[in-house]
Amino acid sequence: MNALSVPEDPAVVLVDDDPDILMLASHMLRGAGVGEIITLEQSRELLPLMARREVSAVVLDLHMPTLGGARLLPQIVQHHPDTPVIVMTATEEVSTAVGCMKDGAFDFLIKPVEENRFVACVKKALEWRDLRRQVGALKRSLLTGRLEHADAFAAIVTVSPKMRAVFGYVEAIASTGEPVLITGETGVGKELIAEALHRISGRGGELVSVNAAGLDDSLFSDTLFGHKKGAYSGADDSRTGLIAKAGRGTLFLDEIGDLGQTSQVKLLRLLQERKYYPLGSDVAKVSEARILCATHRDLDAMMDEGRFRSDLYFRLQVHRVEIPPLRERPEDIALLARHFLVEAARSLNREVPEAPPMLFTLLASGSFPGNVRQLRSMIFDAVARGSDGEVSLESIRRSLRASSGNGVEKGTGAVVVPIDGEGIFRGLSGRLPTLKEVERDLIAEALHRSGGNQGMAATYLGISRQALNQRLRKKREGEGEGEG
Repeated sequence: MNALSVPEDPAVVLVDDDPDILMLASHMLRGAGVGEIITLEQSRELLPLMARREVSAVVLDLHMPTLGGARLLPQIVQHHPDTPVIVMTATEEVSTAVGCMKDGAFDFLIKPVEENRFVACVKKALEWRDLRRQVGALKRSLLTGRLEHADAFAAIVTVSPKMRAVFGYVEAIASTGEPVLITGETGVGKELIAEALHRISGRGGELVSVNAAGLDDSLFSDTLFGHKKGAYSGADDSRTGLIAKAGRGTLFLDEIGDLGQTSQVKLLRLLQERKYYPLGSDVAKVSEARILCATHRDLDAMMDEGRFRSDLYFRLQVHRVEIPPLRERPEDIALLARHFLVEAARSLNREVPEAPPMLFTLLASGSFPGNVRQLRSMIFDAVARGSDGEVSLESIRRSLRASSGNGVEKGTGAVVVPIDGEGIFRGLSGRLPTLKEVERDLIAEALHRSGGNQGMAATYLGISRQALNQRLRKKREGEGEGEG
């Protein structure tokens, strides 16, 4: 396969010498949203087909001329153990069914089979295959510690074991057709994970992204499903929705926590039925796109409050990728900072600045509520404000003070003492520490975080270096008097 070729989607293969049965069965599956389907009247064509392309499941007639299903079944199980085989026959004999199951059949159906039973059986077989592949991928990742598709994560700069674990899970679920919920705080890189998922999946369509936060219920339908000409006032032309644009690829819905109740219902129906109606049309279309969703919101809390539907929540929870915030992977901060220094310098057509040690000392103190996106903005601003080949440390200091959160007044570094019981001592039982004890511990912690750098420690504490020196001198003098 050359670099420009598109891999074929895994197919469900129906094998039967009766063309009418093949036509009916393929119609049932396509109507249920099952993707690629191949029909074979000649059973001897099955094994060569499976040798040259990926097959997700086989529905096999037991009695056929030349090469019957009873002879084919053991060969499929031996050479393609991850491909489930559903055997169909008009023979209603318990011994036959038992024999097929012993030979490795996934299930056994009696003709004529009811549509819901048939579709449910095929979907269950596909889920079994996906689960088996996921377990295999996770085992390989855990045992070898290597990624099979490391290039798919090239845009994510990290050395964090937590992120490596996320990558391993993403590889394991990428080839499934089930929806994926990507969660994490603002700025952690949820869209990059969506891009990696799509790339590894090998799906035949493109990745189409839309931010759901800006869509009300009517715009949500029009954007995703499209409309027919004249569907509403101003609809002078037909419009193809993003689902159709994605085709057999991936539809990425960012910020689904901002969807209204009506839009949530429509998304749930799309996920369950794999069908949708363009506005102004009474003819359903089948969606073959894989759905990825992302949000920075706490969907568990929203569900408890009745603002997010529980049925949609659990439907999305089939696969959940939780991206850890930057503060939980501090080993990435210096690596990302160096990466962004190069990126910023190139974008400004400047010499790449030498990173002073103080830069990393400063960054190590940050909580980064905006995560990787915030760090990138800070570095770009520091490079832009610094002279050629230098970084503005003062810009970094201002940014850290502005985002330091509760207890620090933005832009000043002055400590604000909360009086509403929500401060750092909330829940502390027993004796309160004295002011002297609090000051002593704060100074010790600031010096620890700054690596003994008094200037940096003073910045953390919101005081001048001279004020810190005075306090340290008094502390030493007090200790000296105690010893005397």
